[in-house]
Amino acid sequence: MAETITIRMAIDADGTALNALRPQMDRVRDDRYFAQCMGEIAAECRVMFVAETGAGIVGYVMLNRQSRYQPFRSAGIYEIQDLYVLPDHRRGGVGEQLVQACEDQARSEKCDMIGLAVGLHAGFGSAQRLYTRRGYVPDGFGLVYDMDRVSEGAFVCVDDDLNLMMVKDF
Repeated sequence: MAETITIRMAIDADGTALNALRPQMDRVRDDRYFAQCMGEIAAECRVMFVAETGAGIVGYVMLNRQSRYQPFRSAGIYEIQDLYVLPDHRRGGVGEQLVQACEDQARSEKCDMIGLAVGLHAGFGSAQRLYTRRGYVPDGFGLVYDMDRVSEGAFVCVDDDLNLMMVKDF
């Protein structure tokens, strides 16, 4: 029998629970990261959704209302950020459900478009396929590095900060 996954908006106590999961995460997170996120949620700059099972939180995603990426910010486009599912819970639709929660929230706030950044190295292959399958397309401005546009001919490091910005119309 498949495990039941519940998607819900994060609450303050989730910051502590997420911080406790950091050792299981296959990415580096500062020990203050989730506390900072909870502060931004309280300030209504972003929303966080968590995925949980009977055993606890297995994934999360952010919906940022104030993107650092200038084209999104100036157009009022909310940005999906930091989608993460624990390795043992991947390939079961958790990521799809978390992205859907962000899309539903953006629609409920009268947004007609949503955006995201996706990394370009192989570690983001699953995310690239997920977003394409869900109808996201490049925003047309090319690559960004740390949210700044990359000029033609520039040399950049292929790491987590090299992204393609994508959008989806509702």
